[in-house]
Amino acid sequence: MNEIYVTSPFLPPLEEFIPYLEKIWQNKTLTNGGPFHQQLEEALAQYLGVKHLSLFANGTLALLTAFQALRLSGEVITTPYSFVATSHSLLWNGLTPVFADIDPRTYNINPDCIEELITPNTTAILPVHCYGIPCDIDKIQKIADVYGLRVIYDAAHAFNVRKNNISILNHGDLSVLSFHATKVFNTFEGGASISQDLKTKQRIDYLKNFGFAGETRIVAPGINAKMNEVEAAFGLLQLKHIDKALEERKAIHHRYRELLKGLEGLTFVDVPDDVSWNHAYFPVLIEPKFGMSRDDVYTLFKADGILTRRYFYPLISSFAMYRGFPSSAEEHLPVANDIADKVLCLPIYPGLTPEDQDRVVNALRRASLSGEVPSNESAIYSGLVV
Repeated sequence: MNEIYVTSPFLPPLEEFIPYLEKIWQNKTLTNGGPFHQQLEEALAQYLGVKHLSLFANGTLALLTAFQALRLSGEVITTPYSFVATSHSLLWNGLTPVFADIDPRTYNINPDCIEELITPNTTAILPVHCYGIPCDIDKIQKIADVYGLRVIYDAAHAFNVRKNNISILNHGDLSVLSFHATKVFNTFEGGASISQDLKTKQRIDYLKNFGFAGETRIVAPGINAKMNEVEAAFGLLQLKHIDKALEERKAIHHRYRELLKGLEGLTFVDVPDDVSWNHAYFPVLIEPKFGMSRDDVYTLFKADGILTRRYFYPLISSFAMYRGFPSSAEEHLPVANDIADKVLCLPIYPGLTPEDQDRVVNALRRASLSGEVPSNESAIYSGLVV
């Protein structure tokens, strides 16, 4: 029986990629802002509905550069419920993350928990559009305006997400995307930052290319964070197929909701009506009334060859390099800890067959009926890390 992964990279037909590679071989431009790089920046900006987009080798480098571009210092208020790259990027810039609790409905940073954490050392807020569901951008911006703070959105999950038909990437001072292989839109590895003005984009473009502002002029201590031509070419091809891929994700999501209707003990994240979502993930909360713990469900799936993920468990705040911060205390983050202990992301990706999706749903139904890990499988489970 085949294994079912929580995600799988979308790959367009290989024969459609060959002409792009042939052009790269012909012009011998492999990096340094070549023609495909320039074309992809323009095409993505138009597709996403943003003004200024800078491509990067990956999303983490885009985050690192964003903090440098805005000259942040001191403390940055962020969420513990994210992938570690969010807070690691702060530490790499000598910044101190301060963790705020999350909203129990959206799993995003709770704006009502931000203000009490602001100190004279606070310079920015770093929210994450978790699972691609928009943060409360209006409340966050209002707080930032009152206290004179920068807002940088980690929008790694939020490709082509819109609120009231406007890209959520147009909010804050900067937004950062990831084009990693596991994301809705991928360029193998890759990422981008969205600037609200040309001056900021220009500074970011200098920083991602060692600080060069000309052949012999260096204006900042930059790094090498450029996307290469092969990745940019792949991105241009991906754009031709992305709408179909997004529609397929939407259909799979709706089918899950229909098949799991009436199954007690599951909580689904609700997307506001004014949001056009990308269906990047399918998170469910395994509640106590389900009859089996989240970790036991995860283990049961794994034994059946269904590789779900507990995004995001453990919390960032529980890792060794963060747990000593006062804001990492469990009593300070009750909602985040509760969600992290219950969340399970089910497989969703273009190409997931109805038969495999039925396997996932049937396994979840069996788990709800059993209420505990079957004794004859305990030996199998005991050797797994959960």
